[in-house]
Amino acid sequence: MLDTPRSLLQRLAEHADEADWRRLVILYQPFIARWLRRAGVGDDDADDLGQEVMTVVVKEVPGFRHSQATGAFRKWLRTVVVNRTRGYWRSKQTRPQHQEGTAVLDALEDPSSGISGEWDREHDAHLTRRLLEAMEGEFSPTTWTAFRRQVVDGVKAAEVAAELGLSTNAVLVAKSRVLRRFRAEATGLIDE
Repeated sequence: MLDTPRSLLQRLAEHADEADWRRLVILYQPFIARWLRRAGVGDDDADDLGQEVMTVVVKEVPGFRHSQATGAFRKWLRTVVVNRTRGYWRSKQTRPQHQEGTAVLDALEDPSSGISGEWDREHDAHLTRRLLEAMEGEFSPTTWTAFRRQVVDGVKAAEVAAELGLSTNAVLVAKSRVLRRFRAEATGLIDE
């Protein structure tokens, strides 16, 4: 019997290895840096503060317990970013580079705000892209192409099968394999 693959979040909470931590940083650092800049943090400081946020995440994620509520990890991460950014402004005894920065932080604290909704959508899109990029090498080029043509390009399985010289069933199996692997890795990080 095959073991069910554990998600990245499960591995991080239990017994993560260095590769899992590296993957977390690679997945999240660009997303966090982009939001820090949007909150009025300058480029140089955004890199430093982004590392500080990731340090908190690495330290605290083993104790994170997913509440089974939609977007629990995403909301937790948003709170970490807001709190660390506010702490940064206090320690610098300064204000964001632009007035919008304070408004962004205030809106991120309100889960019903449009900015929080934007965070959620961008988070899921960013993580989906990054996870798929990281997973591509785990599959044969034919399997990956069959998946990409169906899911990303929206081409019907029969058409992809003709393009690749495969049976329609083989194309559907390829899509299923990649999606199963993606779901296993993304559990708790991205809402479906």
